[in-house]
Amino acid sequence: MKCFIGLGNPGTKYDNTRHNVGFMAIDELSDKFNIELDESKFKCHFGVGLVNGEKVMLVKPQTFMNLSGEGARPLIDYFNIDLDDVFVLYDDMDLGIGKLRLRQKGSAGGHNGIRSLNQHFKTEKYKRVRIGIGRPDGPMPIVKWVLSKFTDEDKLVLEKVISVTGDACEMAIDHEFTDVMNRYNGDVNA
Repeated sequence: MKCFIGLGNPGTKYDNTRHNVGFMAIDELSDKFNIELDESKFKCHFGVGLVNGEKVMLVKPQTFMNLSGEGARPLIDYFNIDLDDVFVLYDDMDLGIGKLRLRQKGSAGGHNGIRSLNQHFKTEKYKRVRIGIGRPDGPMPIVKWVLSKFTDEDKLVLEKVISVTGDACEMAIDHEFTDVMNRYNGDVNA
């Protein structure tokens, strides 16, 4: 079973914030694959369905970002999902709006949600789909930036990025991840 985990913060207060693009991407996959996230277990909302003949699970941990691994690890253990079949979708400040980076492994790079997953997975070797949210132009605290809403201009770019993220994830279900990386890494607007 392929498992796509989107990182974000639960609650309407955090809807459409930069830190919740992982949740937005899971919502896109939910619509695209017709998989409702109507089940709850281990502090996660999730849903399972078939896509291109492959069983697929979509997950939104319901812990706060910094504790993402607390729910994700028991869930993938319960369903006996191999870490090689786990894809984590999340925001990345080191990438500008409109940029998408797929990687097979890596450090947390200052991202507390990834740090939590690395601790609970006991490895950095799982697939990542990093969605650019950019950095603030001026002196704004990082926490305030990631919890801020997108500008109207950024929302237009983000819609396209989220759609392309959905396409990349669909391809990842039945293609080698290196092929997906070669096709989708880069600037979505290019």
